[in-house]
Amino acid sequence: MPIVTVQLLEGRSDEQLKNLVKEVTDAVESTTNADRSAISVVIQEMKKEHYGVAGVRKSDQ
Repeated sequence: MPIVTVQLLEGRSDEQLKNLVKEVTDAVESTTNADRSAISVVIQEMKKEHYGVAGVRKSDQ
């Protein structure tokens, strides 16, 4: 049972997240031959204040 975790910065619309779940599920199904009903997608949205690159938070850029 594949479980895919997607971490991204908050700010996507509900429609974008819905499409993300579908497209990731499609990709896992086609590449692993896993049964679609066994594929889980977990979306973890992060606040820009909680994510930094090269020592700078995204909210400070």
